[in-house]
Amino acid sequence: MSRFELDPQLARDCVVVGDFPVCRLLLMNDSQYPWFILVPRVQDVEEIYQLDEADQQQLLFESSYLAEMLQVLFSAEKMNVAALGNVVRQLHVHHVVRYSTDAAWPALVWGKHPARPYTDEALSEVMQKLKKSISDMPSFQWAHTDV
Repeated sequence: MSRFELDPQLARDCVVVGDFPVCRLLLMNDSQYPWFILVPRVQDVEEIYQLDEADQQQLLFESSYLAEMLQVLFSAEKMNVAALGNVVRQLHVHHVVRYSTDAAWPALVWGKHPARPYTDEALSEVMQKLKKSISDMPSFQWAHTDV
């Protein structure tokens, strides 16, 4: 198996939060929406069915865990969870917290409005919120020790 490399566009558009057992957790650098992305750390995979069975099951577990946690943490009206891959082919699963008052509602968030990057303070606040919620999952490895 080749070494995992994050797609360059995901690397440009996102902040690395850390790693679950199978997936890297990213935060889309767009403060208009709490928008997270899971990327299985398996090279050259574009579709879920290309993962082995154990990784498929772990991806489903990590995605469900993340969606439920974000629903509670951000008081979501709706969670949008999707793996599209039309622009970035590397398998990745979006988890977008939605509200009827958000900038794109009820449309999709992709390309609806230019991204508004997080300020350092706002990014720190999001990371601290996550830290409190993910603390019950000892297998999660934080990307930054200052979180």
